[in-house]
Parts: sequence; structure tokens; C-alpha cells
Amino acid sequence: MKKQGSAAADPHKFTAKRAGRIVLAAVPVAIAATVVLGGVANGAVPVSFAISGSQFKISASELDGTSFSQYAGVTKDDKGGAHQVAIANIGDATLTNMCQSVVSDTPLGKVGVKITAGGGGNPVQAKGLQIGMTDLKGDATFTDIRIGLDASTVRTDAKGSPGDFSQDSQGIKITSLQQTAWSTTAAVFTLNGMHVQLTNGDECF
Repeated sequence: MKKQGSAAADPHKFTAKRAGRIVLAAVPVAIAATVVLGGVANGAVPVSFAISGSQFKISASELDGTSFSQYAGVTKDDKGGAHQVAIANIGDATLTNMCQSVVSDTPLGKVGVKITAGGGGNPVQAKGLQIGMTDLKGDATFTDIRIGLDASTVRTDAKGSPGDFSQDSQGIKITSLQQTAWSTTAAVFTLNGMHVQLTNGDECF
């Protein structure tokens, strides 16, 4: 005789249990992100975002910065994989209505984490910001720009390799910013009004 209530007798229960385990496994990721970024929101810790095997998106209605440079480079994901990127450095930056999102495929479909901050007239603040990006869109204004420099001679603290093409400027303003990146680091990242969400794949753009 078959035992009543076993996984073999009721495959729907087995599927539900598996689904529950997958969803629960995703929850600690969101909790960990909330705890770590809680310190970031208070300007308490340096921050580094590097996602293994996937890029993430950043958007903002406006970015204002000082001490900007850009040159070619290589960044690594958290498993050591190397990726060709454009390195952008900004000494001090504010981002209004910032959004950052990353999405992963799971057996249950797409699962994402979205972080928003900097609304209500209280923008995000960053110091020593460096972004390893592959795509950038927006309307940009540069102040005192120099184009065609040797990357080792830019005016920012972070510099590129000798002989590489680069540009720098004293100031930068980008509206309707949309950026795809492999990495973001900052000495201090103050996320005013931070909100962390676990999503079903919803992205910033």
C-alpha cells in the first residue's frame, strides 16, 4: 500500500516545497543588502558593488559632480572574471532620484534587487566615486574639459595606464542618466531615503 501524504503520492506538494526553498534562499540576500546599505546610507562605510556574471543598471534624473576623468580599463566581478570597461571617476557627486537594479534568472523566473534613494530634494552623495561601465546615456555638460590626454596624466587621484586615451574635466552634469555597469566603488556613499526591494525582475530602465 502507498503511504498517504508522501512526496511521491502528491507531486504538487513536492513542487511547492522546492519553490518555497528557492524563494526563502533569496530572502537573506535582500536582508544582507539592507543591513550593509543601512551603514552606507549613514555614510558609515566604504561601498563596492560587483555582481558575478551579470551587469547592473543605474539611473538618476540628474548627476552633478566635480573632478571627473574617463579612460579605458578592466574591472573584475566577484569571481575574478575580467571585463573591458570605460572607467569613470568623480571626486564628489550628487545623484537625484537614483535607482540601481540587478536581475538574476532562477528556476522560478527572474528575481531582482532594486535600490532607490535621493528623492524629495535630498540627493544621494558620493565621494571618491568610480564606475566601470559599458554603456552611458544622458544629456551631459562638462566644465573645463580636456580631451585626448594620456590616461596617466588626468587630474583625478585615480589614473589610467600610460599611453591610453582619456579625458577629464573640472565639473560634470548629466541629466536623464542611464548607465550599465560591472562595478561601482566609492569612499563614502550616502543613500538618503534608501529603499531596497526584492522584485520579480523590474529594472531601473
